[in-house]
Amino acid sequence: METELRRCLLGSLSLLLLPLLLLLLTTMPGALGFATALDSDFTFTLPAGRKECFFQPMQREASLEIEYQVLDGAGLDVDFHLVSPKDETLVFEQRKSDGVHTVETEDGDYMFCFDNTFSTLSEKVIFFELILDNMGDDEQEDWKKYITGTDLLDMKLEDILESVNSMKSRLSKSIQIQTLLKAFEARDRNIQESNFDRVNFWSMVNLAVMVVVSAVQVYMLKSLFEDKRKTRT
Repeated sequence: METELRRCLLGSLSLLLLPLLLLLLTTMPGALGFATALDSDFTFTLPAGRKECFFQPMQREASLEIEYQVLDGAGLDVDFHLVSPKDETLVFEQRKSDGVHTVETEDGDYMFCFDNTFSTLSEKVIFFELILDNMGDDEQEDWKKYITGTDLLDMKLEDILESVNSMKSRLSKSIQIQTLLKAFEARDRNIQESNFDRVNFWSMVNLAVMVVVSAVQVYMLKSLFEDKRKTRT
């Protein structure tokens, strides 16, 4: 009886602690000791013959992941260039439609550029996403000082913290996958609309050619049956 009562008490307390940890996670992400991960995405139009560069400040022993896709534009390709704070070229790609790159960072500003100077007529619509891992670890505090009176519990708070951290990472991964799926959907929709316009254009061209050919054939047949002999009076 005492064992069952103890288990019920532990279960109830774990249900109370889990929302508390989630609340602390959302209000004080540094205090819980989670490995912070930040992600952001951006979509922009790159005109023909132009080059656009972006800068991202990073810390030592962090991780920077960049994923990009060309959503619209002739050829669906662009040049990509990633440069370290020491002005070293980390990634250089030419005429690519998409790419994913992860680098271990150091202190300084990382520069990544999208180059469309090879195109003289077509602008490109580009989507890219940044995922920053292990940012702000220096500001983290020991999460245990926010929880007291847990020495008598058989269930360790580290296990609860690990579960919450697992849920957080899976939710972040789900959001990232949904964002990428939206980008793929936008690119496929642009391709379909381009194909639809192209089919309509060439259908009209074929129709015009058929009308012209039909008119020429009617004229030639009519000319074969015309009596061109001149009658003298």
